[in-house]
Amino acid sequence: MGKTLQRRAAFIALARALAVGVRGGPSLGKRLAALPRMIRATGRGEYDGGLRLALMTAATAYIVSPVDLLPEIPLAIFGLADDAVMVTWLAGSVLAETERFLEWEERRASVVPGEVVG
Repeated sequence: MGKTLQRRAAFIALARALAVGVRGGPSLGKRLAALPRMIRATGRGEYDGGLRLALMTAATAYIVSPVDLLPEIPLAIFGLADDAVMVTWLAGSVLAETERFLEWEERRASVVPGEVVG
Protein backbone atom coordinates (compact mmCIF):
# COMPACT_ATOMS: atom_id res chain seq x y z
CA MET A 1 0.00 0.00 0.00
CA GLY A 2 2.85 2.39 0.81
CA LYS A 3 4.41 1.79 -2.60
CA THR A 4 1.12 2.63 -4.32
CA LEU A 5 0.82 5.88 -2.34
CA GLN A 6 4.42 6.81 -3.20
CA ARG A 7 3.77 6.19 -6.88
CA ARG A 8 0.56 8.19 -6.77
CA ALA A 9 2.35 11.12 -5.14
CA ALA A 10 5.12 10.87 -7.74
CA PHE A 11 2.61 10.95 -10.59
CA ILE A 12 0.81 13.95 -9.07
CA ALA A 13 4.10 15.84 -8.67
CA LEU A 14 5.11 14.93 -12.22
CA ALA A 15 1.77 16.13 -13.62
CA ARG A 16 2.11 19.45 -11.81
CA ALA A 17 5.69 19.88 -13.03
CA LEU A 18 4.69 19.09 -16.61
CA ALA A 19 1.75 21.48 -16.56
CA VAL A 20 3.99 24.30 -15.39
CA GLY A 21 7.10 23.31 -17.37
CA VAL A 22 5.65 22.94 -20.86
CA ARG A 23 6.18 26.31 -22.54
CA GLY A 24 5.65 27.07 -26.19
CA GLY A 25 4.46 23.56 -27.05
CA PRO A 26 1.04 21.96 -26.81
CA SER A 27 -0.55 21.99 -23.37
CA LEU A 28 -0.50 18.87 -21.23
CA GLY A 29 -4.26 18.54 -21.73
CA LYS A 30 -3.88 18.59 -25.53
CA ARG A 31 -1.11 16.01 -25.34
CA LEU A 32 -3.13 13.66 -23.13
CA ALA A 33 -6.22 14.10 -25.32
CA ALA A 34 -4.09 13.12 -28.33
CA LEU A 35 -3.11 9.75 -26.81
CA PRO A 36 -6.31 7.87 -27.80
CA ARG A 37 -6.17 9.32 -31.32
CA MET A 38 -2.51 8.36 -31.58
CA ILE A 39 -3.29 4.79 -30.49
CA ARG A 40 -6.14 4.53 -33.02
CA ALA A 41 -4.05 5.98 -35.87
CA THR A 42 -1.21 3.59 -35.03
CA GLY A 43 -3.60 0.64 -34.89
CA ARG A 44 -4.96 1.55 -38.33
CA GLY A 45 -1.43 1.79 -39.73
CA GLU A 46 -1.73 5.50 -40.50
CA TYR A 47 0.84 6.64 -37.95
CA ASP A 48 4.25 5.04 -37.49
CA GLY A 49 4.34 5.01 -33.67
CA GLY A 50 3.95 1.25 -33.13
CA LEU A 51 7.32 0.49 -31.58
CA ARG A 52 7.29 3.60 -29.41
CA LEU A 53 3.76 2.81 -28.18
CA ALA A 54 4.81 -0.76 -27.41
CA LEU A 55 7.77 0.50 -25.36
CA MET A 56 5.57 2.99 -23.50
CA THR A 57 3.04 0.23 -22.78
CA ALA A 58 5.79 -2.03 -21.44
CA ALA A 59 7.12 0.78 -19.24
CA THR A 60 3.62 1.45 -17.88
CA ALA A 61 3.14 -2.25 -17.13
CA TYR A 62 6.48 -2.34 -15.31
CA ILE A 63 5.63 0.72 -13.22
CA VAL A 64 2.18 -0.58 -12.28
CA SER A 65 3.34 -4.17 -11.71
CA PRO A 66 3.99 -5.31 -8.15
CA VAL A 67 6.96 -7.34 -9.45
CA ASP A 68 10.13 -5.28 -9.79
CA LEU A 69 13.57 -5.93 -11.19
CA LEU A 70 14.97 -4.31 -8.04
CA PRO A 71 12.59 -4.87 -5.09
CA GLU A 72 12.13 -1.97 -2.66
CA ILE A 73 12.26 -3.82 0.67
CA PRO A 74 15.74 -5.37 0.63
CA LEU A 75 17.37 -2.73 -1.58
CA ALA A 76 15.78 0.43 -0.11
CA ILE A 77 16.62 3.46 -2.26
CA PHE A 78 17.96 1.37 -5.14
CA GLY A 79 14.62 -0.40 -5.35
CA LEU A 80 12.86 2.93 -5.85
CA ALA A 81 15.43 4.16 -8.35
CA ASP A 82 14.35 1.75 -11.09
CA ASP A 83 10.75 2.95 -10.78
CA ALA A 84 11.89 6.58 -10.86
CA VAL A 85 13.94 5.98 -13.99
CA MET A 86 10.99 4.30 -15.71
CA VAL A 87 8.56 7.08 -14.72
CA THR A 88 11.00 9.71 -15.98
CA TRP A 89 11.57 7.88 -19.26
CA LEU A 90 7.84 7.29 -19.74
CA ALA A 91 6.96 10.94 -19.09
CA GLY A 92 9.58 12.13 -21.55
CA SER A 93 8.48 9.60 -24.15
CA VAL A 94 4.82 10.53 -23.84
CA LEU A 95 5.66 14.24 -24.16
CA ALA A 96 7.90 13.72 -27.18
CA GLU A 97 5.62 11.27 -28.97
CA THR A 98 2.42 13.24 -28.44
CA GLU A 99 4.12 16.38 -29.73
CA ARG A 100 5.33 14.45 -32.77
CA PHE A 101 1.82 13.05 -33.29
CA LEU A 102 0.18 16.49 -33.03
CA GLU A 103 2.61 17.84 -35.63
CA TRP A 104 1.80 14.85 -37.85
CA GLU A 105 -1.94 15.57 -37.47
CA GLU A 106 -1.42 19.21 -38.49
CA ARG A 107 0.60 18.23 -41.58
CA ARG A 108 -1.96 15.60 -42.48
CA ALA A 109 -4.83 18.08 -42.22
CA SER A 110 -3.16 20.31 -44.81
CA VAL A 111 -2.89 17.53 -47.40
CA VAL A 112 -5.73 17.24 -49.88
CA PRO A 113 -6.52 13.58 -50.56
CA GLY A 114 -6.75 12.51 -54.16
CA GLU A 115 -4.74 11.25 -57.07
CA VAL A 116 -2.11 12.93 -59.18
CA VAL A 117 -3.32 13.31 -62.75
CA GLY A 118 -0.51 13.41 -65.25
